[in-house]
Amino acid sequence: MAHPDLATASAQADALEEKMTRELDEMVVKSVLYQSGDIDPAAPRGRPTEAERKGRYFLMREDPRLQKMPEKPTLIDFFRYRFGPSAHLLQSARLAVRDGLPEKTVLACLLHDIAVFGLIRSDHGYWGAQLIEPYVDEEVSWAVRAHQALRFYPDEEVGYEYPEAYIRMFGPDYRPDPYVDRDYQEARQHRWYMTARNVTMYDFYAFDPDTTVDIEEFTDIIGRNFRQPEEGLGYDSSPSSHMWRTIIAPTRFL
Repeated sequence: MAHPDLATASAQADALEEKMTRELDEMVVKSVLYQSGDIDPAAPRGRPTEAERKGRYFLMREDPRLQKMPEKPTLIDFFRYRFGPSAHLLQSARLAVRDGLPEKTVLACLLHDIAVFGLIRSDHGYWGAQLIEPYVDEEVSWAVRAHQALRFYPDEEVGYEYPEAYIRMFGPDYRPDPYVDRDYQEARQHRWYMTARNVTMYDFYAFDPDTTVDIEEFTDIIGRNFRQPEEGLGYDSSPSSHMWRTIIAPTRFL
């Protein structure tokens, strides 16, 4: 159960957000996924009253409360304007550069948690891999997907231990779900195992609050290894373009 103070703070934040939403020229409706857990998505949901809707329309564009994206957004634009504070990703990639890892591994380190920072935490390795698959070498997207399973399993030969933070966060008795164990067993035998394992290695060490890294540091690596669509991410016809559009305009009604 949430601490009463936290619950009160959450309620106040929700009330403030609701007030801001209602003051927009257009009405914002949060998706079921956004609210799930805070409310039961199967329960009846309230709708704006006729008086509140009078003369107003539901939002069908970018949310004006967010920073405006360029007309043809690039990966760097998403880091700038949509991804949450991404120091962890940038530090991870810098450490990989420092230690002379191949550029594909550096890019995988840079992108391994973009789903966490831009879309969703649950199964973030799978979501992140799907986001980038049309634009990167297969080894990069595979490593991003596989790192989710590998991080729960130590590898003494390369010096990776089960993170103590996971014991604090998930409890000493936590065991990964069967699908995670299945994917770990498959990844362990894969030809790109060490690419994904290196992602977990540089994931583990990239949490220095005193280190600042700018995304521009990786402009050349991104340029050589990320296929930027001419139309802009989200506006091309790739199988994941809709995911990028959702990040651009997460509160669009439909």
